[in-house]
Amino acid sequence: MTLQTNIRAMKKTLVLIAAAAGLTFAAQPALAAGEAHALRNGGFSFEGPFGSFDRNQLQRGYKVYREVCASCHSMDLMHFRTLAEPGGPFFDSHQASPAENRWVKALAKEVQIADIDTETGEPVMRDGTAADRFPNPYPNATAAAAANGGAAPPDLSVMAKARHGGANYIYSLLTGYAAVPQGLQIRPGQHYNMYMAGDLTPFMPEGAHVPPGGFIAMPAPLTAGQVTYDDDTVASVDQMAKDVAAYIAWASDPRQVQRKQTGVGVLIFLFIFAGITYLSYRRIWKGVAH
Repeated sequence: MTLQTNIRAMKKTLVLIAAAAGLTFAAQPALAAGEAHALRNGGFSFEGPFGSFDRNQLQRGYKVYREVCASCHSMDLMHFRTLAEPGGPFFDSHQASPAENRWVKALAKEVQIADIDTETGEPVMRDGTAADRFPNPYPNATAAAAANGGAAPPDLSVMAKARHGGANYIYSLLTGYAAVPQGLQIRPGQHYNMYMAGDLTPFMPEGAHVPPGGFIAMPAPLTAGQVTYDDDTVASVDQMAKDVAAYIAWASDPRQVQRKQTGVGVLIFLFIFAGITYLSYRRIWKGVAH
């Protein structure tokens, strides 16, 4: 192949790359129309490699979940005893075990659990115990959808891990309800949320500016003063959203902090081991030509 042939081939390649780049940039405005608003930053204490959960915030977040969210959203993977595990909202260093934690036992006793009488075989309702899972507000997904306009509320057990943005996504969504933008055609049972992903172009007049966000079936769940915090923190919508987002992030990964601490310990060990290895190498091969 001659030099001129190589030059022509390179030019052709550059033209194709430029054309592909042009198509990419041209497609960006169309994609932007279906994007949600940039997530808010909650400034959570557990973010980063050295972050840890604020125990008081977790307790407040659990209260918001129990008194507000639990009426619709399940947490099928959570047990009451998990609340008392190390790093949890109700951990007590003096407890014999998480199942024996006095606060957890009291919290579990507040709910009624569907069970079967071991003697008669009849269905009964009993007080919850630390070993029980959180009760599901609906007997099945069909009943959940029927009670919520056809959209079954998602389980929150691992919601922070299932959504890009984690706790910031939950915090943003709960505070993202706003007045319906002018011209937006919204149907009964739908609500506008600027942090909900969706393309609103088909629901706006032709040529009108398409706002960020999308439709969500859940109405705004939080109102100021909806819960009363035990530590006298003001229960604003922003505060409750941040607290419950932190709690769901912890519930999604209860051993997150322990894993971080283990990782830091491993890195320190590897650093020390690398230093010892290097010093040993220098000592063994000292004075040896190589």
